[in-house]
Amino acid sequence: MTDFTPDERRALAPYFSNLDGPVFALTNLPETVKGALFARYSRSAKSLRRLFLDEFLEDMQRGPVAESHVGVERAERLYAKVFADYGDDSVAQLGGVHLACEGVSNILTKVLEWGRLMAYLEQSTRYVPYTDRPGGRWKYDVPAELEGTPLRARYEATLDRAFEIYARWFEPMQEYFRARFPKDSADSDAVYRAAIRAKALDTLRGLLPAAVQSNLGLFGTGQAYEALLLRMRASSLAECQKYAALMLTELRKVIPAFLTRVDQPERGGRWTQYLAETRTATEGIAEHVLAAVEREPRPEVSLTDFDPDGEIKVVAAALYVVSDLPDDQLFDVARRMTADDRASV
Repeated sequence: MTDFTPDERRALAPYFSNLDGPVFALTNLPETVKGALFARYSRSAKSLRRLFLDEFLEDMQRGPVAESHVGVERAERLYAKVFADYGDDSVAQLGGVHLACEGVSNILTKVLEWGRLMAYLEQSTRYVPYTDRPGGRWKYDVPAELEGTPLRARYEATLDRAFEIYARWFEPMQEYFRARFPKDSADSDAVYRAAIRAKALDTLRGLLPAAVQSNLGLFGTGQAYEALLLRMRASSLAECQKYAALMLTELRKVIPAFLTRVDQPERGGRWTQYLAETRTATEGIAEHVLAAVEREPRPEVSLTDFDPDGEIKVVAAALYVVSDLPDDQLFDVARRMTADDRASV
């Protein structure tokens, strides 16, 4: 392991969980610096802690350096080189941000959570009642697209009615579940109340419209946020574009180097334009080819397709990991197996 002088150990201590072992965590460093350290790591024979001392910890001899400024300028220069000269997008996976988006419609939560390259935690309608009216309004989004149209009044009346029904049934629904599921002597009052309340909310949340407003927490890498923002900026929804701008502003306070391309006309601008134009073109084609097609009645739930070889493929894939046979041969083996043999695998 690398030997450090007493001065070096004092300088390293705030930023690494240990100074001697081969496994350690990075602490108290800006996300851009953590990512830049790892990016340099892949192109250096030095240990990470030695890299930090040699290339990122500035002005050590002047005394303590503010945590928020440690190595930031160096990191910014490195990212500019890595992105522009090497085209190495993978370094944008090395810094993450916890971001909160509040007051978003249920429609926007689906846009935000679509990428699945991130971690999400959404305010749950199973545990949070929507019976209050902050500022005298129910918690739903009114799309900017409805401004100045006669449809807005009808929209608000319909959603007000949905929320009124939801709120009116909240207590009767709890009474119903209390009668159906009497309290067990082993349950505390608090646990029982929470369980009954959750059952009532779970039952009633189907009344809430897609415009219901929620709070959403996201955690993701710079790369994931870049992909998300490009999609959001290309959306035709005003709410989506609004939150994309708000998110970009806040994210640039934390990981600016990872998001330099999002609104550059020749980079993110081109990608956003492509997404928007592709959607518009697809809508136009759909309007043409489906113009004469009438909607047919369907049951609420129907099985539209399945893979008759699905089980065989799963068995072949499971065997592939633990054998030296080629995949196509294992597929034939799995196909010839009895149902009991496949079930045993």
